[in-house]
Amino acid sequence: MDYLFSTVLVIHILAAISVIGLVLVQHGKGADMGAAFGSGASGSLFGATGSANFLSRSTAVLAAVFFVTSLSLAYIASHKPKTTGSVMQDAVKSEAVSVPAPAAADKAGIPVDSGSKSKDIPK
Repeated sequence: MDYLFSTVLVIHILAAISVIGLVLVQHGKGADMGAAFGSGASGSLFGATGSANFLSRSTAVLAAVFFVTSLSLAYIASHKPKTTGSVMQDAVKSEAVSVPAPAAADKAGIPVDSGSKSKDIPK
């Protein structure tokens, strides 16, 4: 599973860098005005409008790859197998709770209530 995560992560990073590069290479809408006055765009490798179509399609494809790899990485990360052991294995063990001493009893075996509320009742 780790090799799949690593492979998708590498593709994701390459797609992100490629999208950034393609966006920076593309001309804005205002650059078309300069091409109309003979700035040499018609002599390029793809022609006057070929480069715009190629770059925009390439950007769209790489953006789709970026989105798919983003969703894939999220799915892989959320469905990793749990490590061995239980959730409570790493919990801090609490100290033993001391049991209070038994209540005192009188000679007849009747428990004596040392904190009796009968003291609060007026006679």
